[in-house]
Amino acid sequence: MKEISIYKTEEGHRRIVHQYEQYLNLLSFDFERVYVETTFGKTHVLVAGPVDGKPLFVLQGGNCINPMTLSWFAPLIRKYRVYAPDTLGHPGYSKQTRLSVSDDSFANWIIEIMEHFMIKKCAFVGPSYGAGIILKVAEYSPERIECSILASPAGISIGSKFKMIKDILLPMTMFKMTSAEKHLDKVTNRMSNNEMKQIDKQIIGDIFTHVKLERDMPSQVKKSQLTNYQSPTMVISGEEDVFFPAKQINKRAKEVLPDQTIIKTYKMGHFPSEKHLVEINREINIFLDKYYV
Repeated sequence: MKEISIYKTEEGHRRIVHQYEQYLNLLSFDFERVYVETTFGKTHVLVAGPVDGKPLFVLQGGNCINPMTLSWFAPLIRKYRVYAPDTLGHPGYSKQTRLSVSDDSFANWIIEIMEHFMIKKCAFVGPSYGAGIILKVAEYSPERIECSILASPAGISIGSKFKMIKDILLPMTMFKMTSAEKHLDKVTNRMSNNEMKQIDKQIIGDIFTHVKLERDMPSQVKKSQLTNYQSPTMVISGEEDVFFPAKQINKRAKEVLPDQTIIKTYKMGHFPSEKHLVEINREINIFLDKYYV
């Protein structure tokens, strides 16, 4: 664990925080902001939903801002008490300390937040990097997970490095060098299967420009590491996901996750479209109604 600034400049830091606040203003629900002191650093948590609702953690995607990915699961806030922490070492208000993705640090961080809110066990939802963190909890503290939804998950399998270099890294590098919109468009269109919202594209561009990106993804989990994890699990995958394509994710999910794992696949990129989110949230609610009662 090393303490660094994830921002290239203080001006860039202010810009990302400003965009965080702008995104909060767009949320369709009321929320609270709570700071939780953990062993790993102060953590900013967005809390929303009925006070008497069953607790549900939503863990953000990597290298983006918490309100963006939280907004994807807004329908869940009608019924559940949702806790969404800004991931340490990622853009947001939590401490800029990056944790190891290969040990129990993230699992212990989540447990400390759960204990702050007096939550013994609950449901989890996580897209991308957030799903990888859930898998760390499943590995080291499986008794804390009632059930989980892993969307376009890190930590299971990974796509073609050649395609990621060609479709993401090269145009991203050109965008950083030139600030030309056409290069950013290539990246965001590939990430979202041509469905990314304008505000999300702008934020992604600013993160590319102003943030030292986290390049270490949660390590791929082994079946032997999940021996004690038997909670109901849903995997949501995208056929056009350049990072974690459905073909690889679905195959390996069947190998390493519990036998009762449900897999739902959509013709989408890493970023789901508004249309896909309607269906995804419908499926999540069905899953939670069955396994989180």
